[in-house]
Amino acid sequence: MCDTAFYDPGWFDGTHLLGTRCTSCQAVFFPPHHGFCRDPRCEGEELVEERLSRRGTVWSYTNACYPPPAPFVSAEPYVPVTLAAVELERERIVVLGQVKGLAVEDLRVGMELELTEGTLADGPSVWMWGPPR
Repeated sequence: MCDTAFYDPGWFDGTHLLGTRCTSCQAVFFPPHHGFCRDPRCEGEELVEERLSRRGTVWSYTNACYPPPAPFVSAEPYVPVTLAAVELERERIVVLGQVKGLAVEDLRVGMELELTEGTLADGPSVWMWGPPR
């Protein structure tokens, strides 16, 4: 089962990542955060939920050629996965996610990816990055 310390279904609504924006300084956060602004220069305490950009550009990428440690569950036999850190188009923040439909050899820094969804080995549906539709 997926440990909610690393994933929460409230971070993704099936079409968009869900983040928060500080109403004082306009800083955007993912995953969503409530209570106070994470920007140390801001004293804002009002954060509003916001749907984040569906597209962004590859900032960095890699593949995971070994199964993850507990508490994560991996497929048996383990199949390597591709991961990409994607800078969101509008917010300019970087969000890490598994890549669907592309291998590590297909990726390049600066290429455009679009938010999609997929299923992890233990069943939950999560956000992933894929080729633009």
